[in-house]
Amino acid sequence: MRGYAGGRGMDTNLLRNFLALFARLLSGASVRWIDSQPDTCQRVYFANHTSHLDALVIWSSLPQEVRMLTRPVAAKDYWTAGRIRRYLAYQVFNAILIDRTEIKVHQSPVEMMIREIAHESSLIVFPEGGRGDGREIGEFKSGLYYLCKKRPDLELIPVHIDNMNRILPRGEVLPVPLLTCITFGPPLWLEAREAKLDFLARAREAVKRLKEL
Repeated sequence: MRGYAGGRGMDTNLLRNFLALFARLLSGASVRWIDSQPDTCQRVYFANHTSHLDALVIWSSLPQEVRMLTRPVAAKDYWTAGRIRRYLAYQVFNAILIDRTEIKVHQSPVEMMIREIAHESSLIVFPEGGRGDGREIGEFKSGLYYLCKKRPDLELIPVHIDNMNRILPRGEVLPVPLLTCITFGPPLWLEAREAKLDFLARAREAVKRLKEL
C-alpha cells in the first residue's frame, strides 16, 4: 500500500486502531451515512472545520479498510510542533501536511495532494481553510475546486461535524468529553464547465444541509 509506507509495523497498526477507538470514545461520536455508504473507492471527504481534532474524528469514524486508504490534509505548523504530533501526523495518520507560511513556488498544495494520493488514496480536507466558531460554515476557498478540475473523477463526500468546537475549544489543549455527530452525505462531482463560485457554493450548501438533518 502506498500510504503508510513509513509505518508498516504491527505496533504502528495497533496504535492506529487504538487512537481510532479512543477518538470515538472521547467524542462519543455517532456516525450517519445519508444516501452514501463507506467505500474504498478514491474519494475526497470535505467537512466544516472547528477543531484540531476534526480530521482525527472523521478518520476514526471510517471503517478500518477505508481508514487505511484515507489521508487527512492538515496544517504543517501545528502537526510538526513537537515529536509526538510529528510522529502521529507522518507515521500514524499518514497526513499530507501543508505549509501555510510559505508560498509554494515549484508545487502548489493542490499539486502536492494529487501527487501524494496517486490513484488509490482518499483525502480529508477542510475547504474553509481555517477553523470556524461552530455556528456558521465559512466560505469555501478555491483549493477544492482546483483539486476537482485536475481530478474530475474524484468522488466528493460532504461531511458535517457537530459539536467539536465545544469538545476542543479554540485555545484549549485538553478535550472535554461531549457527544458529537459525524454525518456523511450523498456524493457529488464537479460538473462540466461549472464555474468556480457556483461549485464552491454548491459544495458548501451540501455540508450545510447535513447540519439541518
